Amino acid sequence: MKELSSAEIRQMFLDFFASKGHEIVPSKNLIPVDDPTLLWINSGVATLKKYFDGSVVPKNPRITNAQKAIRTNDIENVGKTARHHTLFEMMGNFSVGDYFKKEVIPWAWELLTSPEWYGLDKEKLYVTVYPRDKEAKTIWENDTDLPAGHVYEVEDNFWDIGEGPSGPDSEIFFDRGPAFQDLPDDDPEMYPGGENERYLEIWNIVFSQFNHLPGLTDNTQYPELPHKNIDTGMGLERLVSVFQNGRTNFDTDLFLPIIRATEKLTDKVYDTTQDSETNTSFKVIADHIRAVTFAIGDGALPSNEGRGYVIRRLIRRAVLHGRKLDIQGEFLSGLVPIVADIMASYYPEVKENTDKIQKIIAREEKRFNQTLTGGLALLRDVIAEAKASGEKRISGAAAFKLSDTYGFPLELTQEQAADANLDVDVVGYNQALQEQKERARAARSNDKSMGVQNAVLTDLHVPSEYVGWTQTEVKQATIAAIVGQDTQGIDALLDTATAGETVQVIFDQTPFYAEMGGQIADQGDVLFENEVIAQVVDVQRAPNGQHLHTVTVTKDFQVNDIVDLQVDMARHIAVSKNHTATHMLDQSLRLIIGGDVHQAGSLVEPDYLRFDFTNDGPVDATQLLAIEDLVNEKIAENLPISWVETDIETAQKMGAVAVFGEKYGETVRVVSIGDFNKEFDGGTHAKSTAELGLFKIVSESGIGAGIRRIEAVTGLVALQQYREESDTLKAIAADLKVQKPVESRVKVQQLQDDLRAAQRQNESLEAQLANQAASEVFNHVERVNDLTYITAQLDVSGMDGLRQVADNWKQDYPSDILVLAAEVSGKANLIVAVSPKGNQAGIKAGDLIKAIAPKIGGGGGGRPDMAQAGGKNPAGIADAFAAVNDFLSAK
Repeated sequence: MKELSSAEIRQMFLDFFASKGHEIVPSKNLIPVDDPTLLWINSGVATLKKYFDGSVVPKNPRITNAQKAIRTNDIENVGKTARHHTLFEMMGNFSVGDYFKKEVIPWAWELLTSPEWYGLDKEKLYVTVYPRDKEAKTIWENDTDLPAGHVYEVEDNFWDIGEGPSGPDSEIFFDRGPAFQDLPDDDPEMYPGGENERYLEIWNIVFSQFNHLPGLTDNTQYPELPHKNIDTGMGLERLVSVFQNGRTNFDTDLFLPIIRATEKLTDKVYDTTQDSETNTSFKVIADHIRAVTFAIGDGALPSNEGRGYVIRRLIRRAVLHGRKLDIQGEFLSGLVPIVADIMASYYPEVKENTDKIQKIIAREEKRFNQTLTGGLALLRDVIAEAKASGEKRISGAAAFKLSDTYGFPLELTQEQAADANLDVDVVGYNQALQEQKERARAARSNDKSMGVQNAVLTDLHVPSEYVGWTQTEVKQATIAAIVGQDTQGIDALLDTATAGETVQVIFDQTPFYAEMGGQIADQGDVLFENEVIAQVVDVQRAPNGQHLHTVTVTKDFQVNDIVDLQVDMARHIAVSKNHTATHMLDQSLRLIIGGDVHQAGSLVEPDYLRFDFTNDGPVDATQLLAIEDLVNEKIAENLPISWVETDIETAQKMGAVAVFGEKYGETVRVVSIGDFNKEFDGGTHAKSTAELGLFKIVSESGIGAGIRRIEAVTGLVALQQYREESDTLKAIAADLKVQKPVESRVKVQQLQDDLRAAQRQNESLEAQLANQAASEVFNHVERVNDLTYITAQLDVSGMDGLRQVADNWKQDYPSDILVLAAEVSGKANLIVAVSPKGNQAGIKAGDLIKAIAPKIGGGGGGRPDMAQAGGKNPAGIADAFAAVNDFLSAK
């Protein structure tokens, strides 16, 4: 077998399929673009869904890639098994309605066995096929020299993820030999495709030939796809383990350099010959640092939700495993350059961003080390409370809170609990974990999951030219196609559109902008002999690139009719101005904030613009004002706005900025705003900055981990907002009885100072009253068995007054239990305090408050020594006091 590095294996795969006419598509960003169904790109095909569901037709139907991906659904198995990873690479070749089984199977065999390529031993290769897929089996047996008896029929070989493309698949296995056999020969799982370590799956070829339509549950009922596809996936990490004879994926050049660097930080050693807890820690660290390095490099940042939560959890798990290896201090960021070196041949951007990635990881690691101290203290409290209560286990809810809030893996909580002779409610923990996963899934929409192919649109190749960059009206446009529904409600090409219908229309030329790049579509009219026959309500790009107009029909028309097209100019102009303002805002952010600020999304509407960008934390008021001022200065300079079409290389030399998430062809359009800004852009714009008139930032907020959002307005809308704010300020000035609105601030400050003085005086008086009340209250002690208690309703302004009395009570503990109440603004407040003697007797303030709070129509909780509650029924205070006696009597 050849000796190949991971970089050589990856490149050889891509080169082979390039030789078969495939376009090599670079690995895409791990953060999905315009796909709310995914938290991360999780497979090689995830970035190509638009081609397979027919929403876009690729220029080249043959595609190959090596795509980085992240999966964290079974993170607990990482390091414990041979092949679980969070970050992995999937190599694949794809056919979008082009070649099929008779081509892809011989190609796969050629790549795997030809001496010119991988040169694997044919005798060690086995394949599985779907039992009903006789065609695939015949091709394997007749069109390749796969050894006889090396084809297995397996019922599970059918790829189906729900509605959309599906079909049988063929998996390829490599026999690693007797040294890896972990089951007896007669074990039912001891075959290629079974659950064993000897036969390693290295490639899966999916023959996407059926449409899983809504309502169908049996794949024998699925109809054929109008365009059959090929979708394959070969895990790089697995294949490298084959060529480098690694016992696991970790024993390869993708992970070992990270592991060896980690060894230098500890006196423990990674053993490639066996499994151990020490090995698991080395593997977890190596796996997780790869994942967080790539995720942060692609723009995700640690946080408490979504992708940020995943990064934070991975960093914390790695830190905890570092502690298991007795690694002292912060160490993870020091491993980033090792990851960058390993992946440099295909991912040079990791090396370019190393400093930034290291800073973010170091900051997060430092924060976690501080948090870890608090988490361990909380865990000790949980253990102490469980033992004080005579409980033998830590609740699942408490264990999950430790995991979710402090990053403690379940096994760490179990380990600490075991040291205290306690166990953990794992069932309860898993239930809480499952509930969190369901909440996360519910938060992600299914609106843009892979859809069902629409052959009408994918096969529609009528020419159509967009002319809207230079004109907003077209005379004598020809209706090239009408798409609607036939009498059975199925999408079809129509000859005629009837009044009252909503149909989709393609014209041979159009001034209507199709929604893309954050800019909404144009609207307007379709006219015949100066009469409106349809209204354009939306425009989208069809799979083959034409502008597809959704129109409401007011008068019948048919294919080949000659019509006039008019864009709604007021709306178009407003959108164009806001699009220009978006570019100016983008440039101003980069100039004033600097750093790693870049666009993360935008929306351009007639009334406002929305701009999302990466930034670690809010933009302060001073910077926002400077950004707003800079945009307005450039508006006042009346900068000309121009555009050119050129190739990407020339555009980059011009200094044009590419927008996050956009895909560019060979020819690009560069929009220039004087010398202030140059960007790749296909939208519409004002002719000069002066047309914007005025720019005003309305709000700045966070919308996710490391993502901020600015909303802004221009022109008359901005002027109206300033006028409304001015009118509001004048009204406030009148209420404050000051002559000028600008004097309102001084007056408000005076009122605030007066209010604070009054509050301090009130607090002082309330403290005096509380002390007086306490001396009276503490004289009325009642007894139940061996415990004493005090109940009293006080005339205080709220819970703070009750706490003041409780604090006085703690100085001498005149009773074992104290229960205080107050009626405030028609509601009831309760506070319970328990002395150390009361706690030792098994009385917990939290338990008592939960028992009596229902009497006031509320609930509450707290610590064993102090708890509080609120309720809507102050009339129930007396009943709550009576319930204290009942509670203590029962105890």
